[in-house]
Amino acid sequence: MNGAATLVSGGTGFVGRFIVEHLLATGHAVAVMGRTAPPEGVFSAPIKFVEGTLDPARDQSMAFEDIDFFIHAAFDHVPGKYRGGEGDDAAGFRLRNREGSAALFKAARAMGVKRTVFLSSRAVYGTQPAGAVLTEETMPHPDTLYGEMKLAAERDLRDMSGDGFCGTSLRVTGVYGPAGTGLEHKWTGLFRDYLAGRSVEPHAGTEVHGDDVAKAVKLVLEAPEKAVSGQIFNISDLLIDRRDLLSVASTVARCRHPLPSQADRAATNVMATEKIRALGWRPGGVVALEQFVRSQVAGGTPR
Repeated sequence: MNGAATLVSGGTGFVGRFIVEHLLATGHAVAVMGRTAPPEGVFSAPIKFVEGTLDPARDQSMAFEDIDFFIHAAFDHVPGKYRGGEGDDAAGFRLRNREGSAALFKAARAMGVKRTVFLSSRAVYGTQPAGAVLTEETMPHPDTLYGEMKLAAERDLRDMSGDGFCGTSLRVTGVYGPAGTGLEHKWTGLFRDYLAGRSVEPHAGTEVHGDDVAKAVKLVLEAPEKAVSGQIFNISDLLIDRRDLLSVASTVARCRHPLPSQADRAATNVMATEKIRALGWRPGGVVALEQFVRSQVAGGTPR
C-alpha cells in the first residue's frame, strides 16, 4: 500500500487532518480535495490539492485520475454543528450531503478507484433504548437530518460496491485530539471552566482519538476486499465521564476545585467494536486519553 495515491475529501477538517497525516506517515501520496487550498505548512509533508465540492451537478471525474483510494471525510454543515447542521437550508443540506456524496462515489468508481472509505457517524443509530449496546446490526433510528444523511450515504456506497469497487463505511463516535494551529480542541472550554472554578454539568459519552480513526481507515484499505467491501464498522474506544476526565486535569494542574458528579453511565449506548478489532484495530485507550489531557492542561492553561 506504500506509495498508493489517495484522495481525501475534507482533509483539512478536524478528523480529516488525522487521516491525512497518518497516510503521509505510512507512505501514501496524498491529495486533499476541498473548496480552497490549505495554507502552506498545514501538513507535515507536501500534499497535492484538488479543488472540489459537494455539488452533485458538477462533473468531478478528473479529481480521481490516477487515484487508487478515496477517503470521503467531507460533510457540509453549519460550522460547529452536526445536530441542526442544516441551519435554515434543509433542502440544500440534503442535496449536498446525500446527492453530492453519491456523485463522488460514482465518479470514483467510474475512474477506476479501487477502494472508497466513507466517514459516517454514530448519529445513524439515533435514539436507542437506554444502555443498549450498539452493534453494526442494530437497527438505525437517526433522529437528526445529519444522521439521516450519513445513513443514506452509507447505503449508496454499499449499493455501488462490487465488481472491483470496494466501499466501506466507518461509523465514528465523538473524536478527540489536538486541534490545528490556532484552533481549540473539543474540551478546551470544559477544561477552562473547571480550572476557573465554574460549575460543570455531569455527562458521559463515547470517544475515540483522531489518530485511532486514521488507523482504522488505513486498516480497511489494507484488509482483504471480501472482509470490507460493502461493510460497516463501528469506531469507538472509551466511555468517558467528565468526572474522570477532569480528575486527570485536576491532577496535572494541581487544581482542587470540586469535580462534577458521576453521570449515569449505565444509560449510555456504548458502541461494540469487535468487528473492526477482528481486523487488528487496537485503539489507544486510557493511555492515549491521559496523554492528551496532560498535554493540554500542563501548567493549568488549556490550549
